[in-house]
Amino acid sequence: MPINEENIFVGGGGEDQRAPQCLRLGFGNRHGLITGATGTGKTITMQILAEEFSNAGVPVFLTDIKGDVGGMAMPGTPRGGLERRAEQIGLAGYGYRECPVIFWDFFGEHGHPVRTTIAEVGPLLLSRMLDLTETQEGVINVAFRISDDEGLPILDLKDLRAILNFLGENQREISRSYGSVTTASIGAIQRKLLVLENQGAAHFFSEPALELADFMRAAPDGRGTISILHAERLMRTPQLYATFLLWLLSQLFEELPEVGNPDKPVLVFFFDEAHLLFNGAPRALIEKVERVARLIRSKGVGVYFITQNPDDVPDSVLGQLGNRVQHALRAFTARDQQALRRAAQTYRPNPRFDIAEAIRDVGVGEAVTSFLEDKGNPGMAERTLIRPPSSAMGPVEEGARQMLMLRSPVAGKYEQMVDSDSAHEMLARRAEAAAREAEAVMKSAEAEKEREFSSARRYEPPARGRARQAPARAPARRGDSAVDAFTKSMARQLGTRSGQALVRGVLGGLLRGR
Repeated sequence: MPINEENIFVGGGGEDQRAPQCLRLGFGNRHGLITGATGTGKTITMQILAEEFSNAGVPVFLTDIKGDVGGMAMPGTPRGGLERRAEQIGLAGYGYRECPVIFWDFFGEHGHPVRTTIAEVGPLLLSRMLDLTETQEGVINVAFRISDDEGLPILDLKDLRAILNFLGENQREISRSYGSVTTASIGAIQRKLLVLENQGAAHFFSEPALELADFMRAAPDGRGTISILHAERLMRTPQLYATFLLWLLSQLFEELPEVGNPDKPVLVFFFDEAHLLFNGAPRALIEKVERVARLIRSKGVGVYFITQNPDDVPDSVLGQLGNRVQHALRAFTARDQQALRRAAQTYRPNPRFDIAEAIRDVGVGEAVTSFLEDKGNPGMAERTLIRPPSSAMGPVEEGARQMLMLRSPVAGKYEQMVDSDSAHEMLARRAEAAAREAEAVMKSAEAEKEREFSSARRYEPPARGRARQAPARAPARRGDSAVDAFTKSMARQLGTRSGQALVRGVLGGLLRGR
């Protein structure tokens, strides 16, 4: 394949010095896969693809799992080995250059904060994040429905807790209208929310929410910006990581217009440790990933999964990945040997060598590659020496990172968290209003009782004959009348369903004592 502005030069040479291996920009949105054992060069392959997409004006998003990708913001250091590799594979004009980088961090420590609301994540992904049972997922769906029906926005974790408390206080009425809601399920969800909050989810579920346009910026020189998500800490909570990545894909699918088959992608994602998206995932979630991967390419978005073994990706998703770079797989056990054979079977055969043996024997910085050719057909597998990167390999110094963040085009936009008026605040105001109404009615009832008592003391019986003793009024009945008046007054003044539910919550203990 010729090296030109329509192609990304990935590598070449190898043992037989054959034609260079290039990824066509026009097929960049057909997705891809980078696999291989630990230490075989997957991260460097991701780095050079991100560099070349950026040079072509394509914005890139990638995850930095070990904190060793940030060096892309700095030019590479001259090394004789890199220059010899460039000469060996015929890479003309090789030099060292930094990339236009924007740093992001889920927790706001090593990059600009990344946030969204619980409402945008939705019940399916939230249930996956919390690892809920089917019954508990049903309660979450009821909570989101109540949020819509009652006009109670769920933006952060305290909003969701407030809605769940609302369900618990009114579970009998809600169960009749929306389906069974049990105290046990609500309690289990609340406990899992506490675990999620302890893992740092409160940083993510808040405002201001991320604008996806900030991932799709162009640098002043026309190159696409490379958004690097620092995920070293995020990786300690793999469910949170997987849900976040799937949320990004879903948001892009919903917001971007159809572009058909563009000359180059509008955005490219690289998802490292991709197996975390699928380990233990329910079938419904895998189908969602497959559907998004299949349809999002018409939006011009390319998705590249990086993982150790092709078996980590379900077959339904694997079939959508047209551009592949397979680094070495080790075959120490019978299971490893079976995985090696299955990986080799996913490539178009090459009569010049045995693909399984090549995958087993390629060295560091070498891979078996296959890229889409004319009409989108898979290219023949080739042993390929991967080209060296132009930016620095490894982490970036913290001082340089902080300086780049200060100069970032989104500096100051997301740093300050905002607490908007939402379900927690709205329900709190309703409870306070109900409490004030209850106190006012109780005071009114007590005043009325005092007036009646005073009138009874001033009453003088007739003088003629023996005075007839008036029957004593039962104190309990007087108290009951006050409670009844209180309840009826509150029900009239808070006539909505939500208001009546809050009255029941405020008066529950009193009414149960009757």
